[in-house]
Amino acid sequence: MAAVRVRQHVNPLAQKYQTPASPLDWKKVYVQPNQQLHLDIGCARGQFLLNMAQIEPNWNFLGLEIREPLVVEANKLRSELGLTNLHYLFCNANNSLRSLLSSLPSGALQRVTIQFPDPWFKTRHAKRRVVQPELVEELADYLAVGGVVFLQSDMKFVAVEMRDRFAAHPAFEKLGTEEWLMENPLPVPTEREITTQKKGEPVYRALFIKQQVVN
Repeated sequence: MAAVRVRQHVNPLAQKYQTPASPLDWKKVYVQPNQQLHLDIGCARGQFLLNMAQIEPNWNFLGLEIREPLVVEANKLRSELGLTNLHYLFCNANNSLRSLLSSLPSGALQRVTIQFPDPWFKTRHAKRRVVQPELVEELADYLAVGGVVFLQSDMKFVAVEMRDRFAAHPAFEKLGTEEWLMENPLPVPTEREITTQKKGEPVYRALFIKQQVVN
């Protein structure tokens, strides 16, 4: 199937993306809705999750993507493969997480990945980057204690910003003593990760665990 062509950059602050996604009926989304959930924010064409869902059938996978044609294409391929533990959703993660995650079974969200997000290089566009303090706060509210957040980028300034925002939240503890993880802890690399490493360029990775916060 020929890959659908879409714009590489989509402004999440544009008016057309300001309506939050509606809560999902998880029993209609997954055959086994009570399985642990892996959330991939900014899943693009969804190839990473497509591979993960086949490797880990005892997990459910949810990919969020702001470019709707990519979501349509990804869900079509998922259906062709008969994967009942995988779903892609068109939405703006920066205003849809709470409505989506609040309806999950308690403790379901166990793993979150944010990989190679749009860097939005210009300082005046920084508010368009996906990892905003509000998004970190929402993940802190809904990620199960002991759940993990995996971040990676080939742009160091983006990786630093993401890492520092999670590190600043009391619910998250960075794993590992080194500044960056040398290896991807997951069994599947993204397409961007493969391309970057083939060029011999660095990938900046950080892994966080959700802690029990005592008030």
